Amino acid sequence: MTGDALIGLVIGYLLGSIPFGLILTRLAGKGDIRDIGSGNIGATNVLRTGSKKLAALTLLLDAAKGAAAVLICAWCCPAGVKFAAAGALVGHLYPVWLRFRGGKGVATLLGVLIPLLPFAALIYALVWLGLLLVARISALAGILAVASAPLTAVIVGRTDLLPMLLGFALLVIWKHRENIARLRTGTEPRVGQAR
Repeated sequence: MTGDALIGLVIGYLLGSIPFGLILTRLAGKGDIRDIGSGNIGATNVLRTGSKKLAALTLLLDAAKGAAAVLICAWCCPAGVKFAAAGALVGHLYPVWLRFRGGKGVATLLGVLIPLLPFAALIYALVWLGLLLVARISALAGILAVASAPLTAVIVGRTDLLPMLLGFALLVIWKHRENIARLRTGTEPRVGQAR
């Protein structure tokens, strides 16, 4: 592993592992987000605290840390950009500070895509928001959004990013395995519905 790659991985992981959902809910006096709903630290579970503002801020910050990791490495160690992207996502999914129990990565992956492959980020956001509005099932919207990233990379001719984006999509889908089981049985809650 080159120096740039190692720096990128470390920067990405440290940024990605910041648990904004947990920090924001505690600062707002909502308690420990891990004791609410699914126990997840992401925006969907933060919404279960009853605060749309906190959920929206969590989503924005989780996306921003992914984008920041890529942008910082593009500036200081360009050869480490892909490693920074990987570190940011893995850091969010498996943060050392929370005993490797993190979020599901949908917002962070969107953030990574914004500077890395903007058109894929646009498609991702449209799929995610469109399905949220129509189906109102966060997990379904997230899973299909992440699946769009490697597909878009192929369509726009960025096959160099395909292995990485495919790996990212599989990781995020793996983190949604319990949601997938509930989707199959028709028991996955809709946004705004009690878990």
